[in-house]
Amino acid sequence: MKKKQLKIQTQAIHVGGEPDPSTGAIMPPIFQTSTYVQKSPGKHQGYEYTRSHNPTRSRLEQCLASLEQAQYSLVTSSGMAAITLILHALKHQSVILCGDDVYGGTNRLFSQVFQQTHQIHFVDTTHLGKLKAKIKETKPDVLWMESPTNPMLKISDIQKIAKECKKQKCLLVVDNTFMSPYLQRPLCLGADIVIHSLTKYLNGHSDVVGGAIMLNDKKLYERLWFLQNSIGPSLSPFDSWLVLRGLKTLGVRMKAHCANAINVANFLENHPRVTQVIYPGLKSHPQHALAKKQMDGFGGMISFYLKGGKKESLHFLKKLKIFSLAESLGGVESLIEHPAIMTHASVPKKQRELLGISDSFIRISVGIEDSEDLIADLSQALA
Repeated sequence: MKKKQLKIQTQAIHVGGEPDPSTGAIMPPIFQTSTYVQKSPGKHQGYEYTRSHNPTRSRLEQCLASLEQAQYSLVTSSGMAAITLILHALKHQSVILCGDDVYGGTNRLFSQVFQQTHQIHFVDTTHLGKLKAKIKETKPDVLWMESPTNPMLKISDIQKIAKECKKQKCLLVVDNTFMSPYLQRPLCLGADIVIHSLTKYLNGHSDVVGGAIMLNDKKLYERLWFLQNSIGPSLSPFDSWLVLRGLKTLGVRMKAHCANAINVANFLENHPRVTQVIYPGLKSHPQHALAKKQMDGFGGMISFYLKGGKKESLHFLKKLKIFSLAESLGGVESLIEHPAIMTHASVPKKQRELLGISDSFIRISVGIEDSEDLIADLSQALA
């Protein structure tokens, strides 16, 4: 069968993960090298220096491109490095429309680092009418969005937004970290670029920091590769190998995350000490119908509000035994955090309050443990 005909879980195992041709090793080796011997000056086997290219990294890029149904992929030393490369690829003073509810590090990069080189505007991408008006007003070069968003889990209609962007000749970039290509493929919905924090679901084991860019535009890919090679934020061979290993279980992990998350969300929604639960898989979610249409599952991320304020939230978080109080997400272990103090502390307080990131707001990354144990842990902490 052709690789494009394979189902995504089969691709995750076999594309880029082929046995080593020289030894037959079922697990391809790590090419932990900085440089490569040349037969004569300029005559090599496709590899000169690992900042530029590396066989292990090439395998990972091949696999990721296959999963997102992209022609090209670049992997970087972090998710923020991936975003930085894209911003450097834009012309000076480009107009960027960014979703109002994005990862705190993305918000910080846009508003505090690139604010002098680009014109940044924030907008709610869930309201298509208001978004169209903002696009006509600002005439952006790029629309940058997350769906679901971090941490409010708002869902935007990628397909409709992509059509509007094409009308306005605006590049659409979608951060697909929360879903992974197993649950959502934005390029197939019309996006121009998809980015991921490899740190999260794609690696899935909380032991790698990395980023990825997937796209179909050859000219833009070559520009991004030139910048990566020039600036230097390439993913190391060992980290590339670890992500390749993690991808082999992407399908089974994502199924487990989704199954556990809906059980946890249902429990929280019926608990008297919880005032609101935000999870795309719940009928109470305002974009539940869109989530069902656009995604192949609802993911492992849940946000909710506790009764009380900061004091009650901190007391609850300290009482948990299985959930680990930590930033990040997407690993096999369940994590929990307080966005206002942790992941989104760099977002200005006024903006946080407008979004709803209050002192009673909690974000969960549901792992793949037994959901009964997770619910029991939440129950005793809430009690």
